[in-house]
Order: sequence, then C-alpha cells, then structure tokens
Amino acid sequence: MEMQPLKSEEGGDGDEKDKKKANLPKKEKSVLQGKLTKLAVQIGKAGLLMSAITVIILVLYFVIDTFWVQKRPWLAECTPIYIQYFVKFFIIGVTVLVVAVPEGLPLAVTISLAYSVKKMMKDNNLVRHLDACETMGNATAICSDKTGTLTMNRMTVVQAYINEKHYKKVPEPEAIPPNILSYLVTGISVNCAYTSKILPPEKEGGLPRHVGNKTECALLGFLLDLKRDYQDVRNEIPEEALYKVYTFNSVRKSMSTVLKNSDGSYRIFSKGASEIILKKCFKILSANGEAKVFRPRDRDDIVKTVIEPMASEGLRTICLAFRDFPAGEPEPEWDNENDIVTGLTCIAVVGIEDPVRPEVPDAIKKCQRAGITVRMVTGDNINTARAIATKCGILHPGEDFLCLEGKDFNRRIRNEKGEIEQERIDKIWPKLRVLARSSPTDKHTLVKGIIDSTVSDQRQVVAVTGDGTNDGPALKKADVGFAMGIAGTDVAKEASDIILTDDNFTSIVKAVMWGRNVYDSISKFLQFQLTVNVVAVIVAFTGACITQDSPLKAVQMLWVNLIMDTLASLALATEPPTESLLLRKPYGRNKPLISRTMMKNILGHAFYQLVVVFTLLFAGEKFFDIDSGRNAPLHAPPSEHYTIVFNTFVLMQLFNEINARKIHGERNVFEGIFNNAIFCTIVLGTFVVQIIIVQFGGKPFSCSELSIEQWLWSIFLGMGTLLWGQLISTIPTSRLKFLKEAGHGTQKEEIPEEELAEDVEEIDHAERELRRGQILWFRGLNRIQTQMDVVNAFQSGSSIQGALRRQPSIASQHHDIRVVNAFRSSLYEGLEKPESRSSIHNFMTHPEFRIEDSEPHIPLIDDTDAEDDAPTKRNSSPPPSPNKNNNAVDSGIYLTIEMNKSATSSSPGSPLHSLETSL
Repeated sequence: MEMQPLKSEEGGDGDEKDKKKANLPKKEKSVLQGKLTKLAVQIGKAGLLMSAITVIILVLYFVIDTFWVQKRPWLAECTPIYIQYFVKFFIIGVTVLVVAVPEGLPLAVTISLAYSVKKMMKDNNLVRHLDACETMGNATAICSDKTGTLTMNRMTVVQAYINEKHYKKVPEPEAIPPNILSYLVTGISVNCAYTSKILPPEKEGGLPRHVGNKTECALLGFLLDLKRDYQDVRNEIPEEALYKVYTFNSVRKSMSTVLKNSDGSYRIFSKGASEIILKKCFKILSANGEAKVFRPRDRDDIVKTVIEPMASEGLRTICLAFRDFPAGEPEPEWDNENDIVTGLTCIAVVGIEDPVRPEVPDAIKKCQRAGITVRMVTGDNINTARAIATKCGILHPGEDFLCLEGKDFNRRIRNEKGEIEQERIDKIWPKLRVLARSSPTDKHTLVKGIIDSTVSDQRQVVAVTGDGTNDGPALKKADVGFAMGIAGTDVAKEASDIILTDDNFTSIVKAVMWGRNVYDSISKFLQFQLTVNVVAVIVAFTGACITQDSPLKAVQMLWVNLIMDTLASLALATEPPTESLLLRKPYGRNKPLISRTMMKNILGHAFYQLVVVFTLLFAGEKFFDIDSGRNAPLHAPPSEHYTIVFNTFVLMQLFNEINARKIHGERNVFEGIFNNAIFCTIVLGTFVVQIIIVQFGGKPFSCSELSIEQWLWSIFLGMGTLLWGQLISTIPTSRLKFLKEAGHGTQKEEIPEEELAEDVEEIDHAERELRRGQILWFRGLNRIQTQMDVVNAFQSGSSIQGALRRQPSIASQHHDIRVVNAFRSSLYEGLEKPESRSSIHNFMTHPEFRIEDSEPHIPLIDDTDAEDDAPTKRNSSPPPSPNKNNNAVDSGIYLTIEMNKSATSSSPGSPLHSLETSL
C-alpha cells in the first residue's frame, strides 16, 4: 500500500509557509485608525517641511543681511549674540513644527472612544474591544438571532394538537384522555433539563420567573396550565434515576431521555422540531388515547393543517413523542442514537409563542433608513421565521427577498464537489433576509461569505448577534460580534466585541449611533485643528520671513497648541449622539475623513483668520494708534500690537470651535450645545485663562495688558468667524470642484502582497490546526477503508477486474500494477468527500450529525429533486477520471493500491492470477 504525500499548505510541506505567515504583521487596522495614521503622517511631513524651510529662510536672511548687505565682520565678542539669534530661529522652527503636527489626534480618538464606551454602558452595551465601537458606525449588515433579540424570550404554549384535535388555546385537562395526559406530564417533566424551572414572581402580581431554557419553561408552564405539577414527577424520578439522556444540540434539533422501568423495559421520551420528530413517528395517539398507525400521508396532512398554520402565526412548533422497548428483547445499543430515536409514537404538537419586542420594528426601520441591512438567522421553522420577520419589518410584502432554510442554502452555495464557492454566495446574500433551520456553521458561512464578497463597491462591515457556544466562530469572524448578556454563554461572550446586557435589538441601534458619533467627533476635531494648523503655520512662516520674528511667540504657540489639541479634543470628542446620525448611509471603509464640505470650511475659515491676522500685523498699529511691534530688538519688552494679534487669534479659535460642531454644512451651529456640559465648560474656561494670560502673563507669555476697547475689538473679530461660517454655508460644495478630499482609507493595492493572505489580520492557529488535523484524520480513515475494501475485492475478484477493464492505461509504470476503483461503504455515507474540504467553511462543519428521513444523507446534491434519487446515486459510482489516479488524499473515494508485480506469486485460478491475465 502507498499513500500519496500530503501536498498542501496545511501539511508537512507547508510548515515553512505557516511559519512565514505567523511572523507577518496583522493586515488590517480599524477603519478609523488606518485613515488617521495616513492623514497624520501626511500632515507631519508637511509640517516638518514648513518648519525646515522657516529655519533655513530665517538663517539665510540674517546671514545675508548682516554680513553681506550691512558688510559687518564676524566679531568674536559678538558670537554669543549670533548664537542667540540662531537659537531663536531654531525655536521658531520647532514652534511651527509643534503647531503643525497633530499630536492631539491620538488623544482625541482615545477620549472619544473612552467617553463613548462609558456612555454606551448606560445604553446596555458593554464594550469589550475599544475599536468595535468605531467599527459599528460603519456597519452595513446585521445578522441577528430571533429568540430573545428580536423577541421577548418569554415563551408560552398557546396552541396544541392533542388526541387528533387542534386546540387554538390551551385545552382543559378534562378534554384530554388520562393516558395521553400521563404521557404528556411524564414526558415533559423528565425530558426537560432539571435546571429549567418556573419560580414564583419576585413581586406580588408579577409574572412567574422562567429559569433555564425558555422553550422548556414554556412546556413546563403548559403543564401548570393543565393543572399538573412537574415537580411531583421530578421528585418521584430524580435526575440521577434517568437511564440515558441525549441532550439537545443545534444539528439534531431534538432531545431524548430514557427511563428504565421496574419490569426491565425501557421508555424513551423525545421532543424537538416538529418536522424532524414527526418523520421518526410511525404511530400517533388517537382521540381515544390508543396508538394508531401514522403514515407519511398522515404526516403531510398534519404539516398542512396544523404545523404550517401555527408557523404562519409566528409560533414555534415542538413535537412530543415516546417509544417503548419491551422487557423480553435484547438491550438496545444506546450509543446508536439514530436507531434508538426512531419508530416513535407522537403524543402532541404544541405551538409556542414568543412575542416580538414592541420596540424592535421601529429599531429595524431606523437601521434600514441608515443603510444597514438586517438579516434574521434562526433555527426555527421557515414559516415561523418568515412570520416573525414580517412582524419585525425585516420582510415587506411584495418585495423580492429570499427566505431560505439551511439545507437549501447549503445546496445553493456548494458545487458538485461539496465545496463552498464565493460566486454562489454572492448570488444569494444581497437578497437573503431570513435563514431558517440554520446551524451555527451556516451562520459562520453566511458571515464569512458577506465579508469576503466583492460584488459591492465597499467591503461589507458585518455585525452578528449570538448567545450559544456554537455561535463563537461567527461572532469571532464578524467585524463586530454582539453576545447576549442574559441568555449568552461564557464562550459567546468571550468571542464577542460587545455584550448586550439587556439582550435587546434596540441596543444594537444605539451602538450604531455611538459608532457614527465617534467618527463624526473625530472629523469635528480634525476640521477645527486643521484650520488652526493652516493659520498658525502660515502666520509663523510668513511673519518670520518678513519680520525675522514670529508674530506668535513660542510660549503663545504652545498655549494655542494646548487649546487646539487637548482641550479641543475633550470638547469636540464628547458630543452626545443624535437621531440625525441614522438619517444617512454608512461612511464606508474608503470614505475620506475630510470631506469636501469640511475642506471648504477649513479653507474658508483659514482665509478669514489670515486676512484678520495679517491686517492687524501690518496695519494694526495705525488702527489702534499704538507702537508697532515689528522689527523689535532681540530682548524687547512685549508690545500691545503683538498682544492684540495673539488675543484676536485665540478668540477666533474659540468661536471657530463652535463652528466645528457641525461638519455637514448645517447652519445652526448652536443646536444642542447645552447638552454637552464639557464643551461649554472648556470654552468658558479657555476664555477665562486667556484673560488671565493677556492681562497678567507679562513677559513669560510675551503679553502686554489690553484696554477694554481693545478687548471688545478682539471679541468682535473673533465672533466674525460665526458670521463668516454662515456665509461659507451658503456656497454649494458641488460648485467648488477644485476641493480635494483627504484622509482616505488604506487601499488594497497599498498593502504588501504577502500580507494579503487570507485571515492574516487574525492568525487563527486553532483553525489552522483544525484543518491539518482534519486532513490527517481523513488520511487515516482512507488507509483503514483501503484495507477493508482490498480484502473485499480479493474475496470477490470481479470488482478489481472491472476496474481494470475500465482503466487499462493505469498499469503502465515500472512494472507496477496500479488498481484504481471507486469503493463506497457505509463508513462514507453521511460524510462529505475529503476533496471538498479545501475551504475552512467546510472544515468547520465536520464531523456533522444529520437527521433526515430514515436514510443517510450526502450533502453534495445540487438539484432540487435529488433527495429522492440519492440512494441510487450513492450505489452507482462514476469511474475515476485519469487526473485523479495518483492522489489518494485529494479524492476520498478513489483509493490507490500499489503492488509490485515481481513480488506477487499467484496460483492459477486465484484472484491475482486472473488479475494478471486480464492485464
């Protein structure tokens, strides 16, 4: 026997590649972080260039004027003075650099995120990862659970089908035959987790408290409505007395419990999704309480007349059944659940209502208006899911949207080999709104498919809600994972980015608002800071070049820097969100931080401030009738002239801070200003400190006291920015074609090619090991299967001869006999071919326990009617294609067997002899 080497990046040949990948940096930062980093680098380079040019011009001007124009000699005793001049020039250059570099950006981002995270706690969003808050602002899709998120998760049985009658409300116990009632009480009591209980209300007059699984609590409440106490049964049959329990899981969609009777017989009670359990029922309890034959035709009638009407009203349907194992028969093989949970007798079908939260339809409408697509992913019946989705507003009558079951979804997205193809997912997800009867694997597949899709201009940003342990992969894969704080498991919470402490969908909408608010807060800060940057750098540069001295001194510049960095980031990054944030579409990953409207505001306000500053700088002494501060000696005292320039400049920034509160061209810049106490405090506090600096700063701040008249003029010129802002708002941005946007996200082509490997941003070693382990598992399985099939083949002889007749060309290498045949046994039934495991989607689905009719299921069927033909398809295997002869790993059902011809000694009449003869 010879197995082909594992040639894949997951196997031994790929170890070096894995190490190389593991050493790569993460591919993607958060959207905002990437844009800010790029913008900050660009501004920093521009500031460094401006400061260098300023120093060079100052030094050259001084040297040429002193030693060339005035023809002064270099005197040794004057060297300290020259050095002081050069130091002064260097300080001016450093000042320009400090003002130009936006070192307040990281602070603004951190403050905005931290403030948002704190406030989001009050909105029932516990943020575990800081950048999840900002990412949520760009969300374009939300894949939501149904139970507990869209609905109230307080389930009650409201309809029932018992003793062949459909009760539209819970029947009276007298209407049910005693033996059926006994089956119901015992079955529900023992076949629900003993941790599920109904406790008395905390307050008098309140509703009883449901503890544990909500569906099971609904069934226990059904017993209480029938005036029976489940606790009496549990006291009689304690949990340790249960013989065997098949716990519920999302694939099986059922739970079963085995009881051992005193006479040695066994009884199994089963409950689960109605269509799954009914397929396993061969009998049903009739109106008189006796079991009668339950044919497929009867099952179809119940589905049409009972289950579908219940589901269309948004009810979850649960089937209750039992089976007896007589005492005289051999003990069943309990580990074989498929054989145990079959041949059941149906007791009843109940319809459980979980009302939609009253605030959810409005919240979903807000999401849709904000450009966010909401999809429901649930394990419920498709009719139930469709009804709830319609009530929530996810589906609208007459619209062309898809509602699929997990089985149909998988059939559409997989090719004939069972592999998931992105092209197939791309045809489905844009219209998909409801995915019913889905497994956690389907949820992960959908999320990954939407994120990896390239059909839209922007990469989709997906948020996912989940509460179960199996939801972990989908929560981890999503851009933002929301775990349920009440119903969620610890695993789900650990995999999530945000925990919803109230399990309510409306909290997700608030997270979207806060995320968009973070983005807008950073943009407001940037608009304000860049205006100050442009004006301060140009004033310092121009003033230094013309007057050999910066009109704004180093200490004054540092105060301006403090205003526009620390204090402005505090003021503008703490703006509370408003409903208006949900009236626009998501920004998108490549949308620039600085829009054309913001650029219009920056340049417009910078123009006004530069005109005012240069007017005061070159004509202020005449206007105020004071001494000029230009061309002052090295150690001259502070002048009123330059103090007025500094004071007016600072006051213009203060009033422009109010303008910066609006970045989308709104006229009312005062709207909601008193809702932000931090903003008002900082603006007033800055104004008070400015008065103190000007009036009492003296030489340390290079300030001279100003009169009331001079202060009033400074305030008037500062307030002019508000009036000028109204003028700027009247100019349509669309007409200013020359304006450029800035702060774009990192484009894909800018990322090094080796960093674009799939999932490099989050190197998931667990997934990688899983893939490697799965392939090795299949290798071992193939070896065992090969040995079994070879023995069977040599016993019959005919199948090998048939294979060789079909493929005569396979016996041509180095006197070896290569025998290739397609062997299938029950070991492969129900499993996908190993060759289909090339996608991580597939690896996460295996091993998978599937429950269909009584026959095994191969999930590789692409046509709609293939289920009926599946047995015949499985029995006839196609001959292997030539290109698969030598690859036993890539093809799970084509096995390669090598035998050296010289090593085989065969006697006439033996299978080997006939084998050689046929060759």
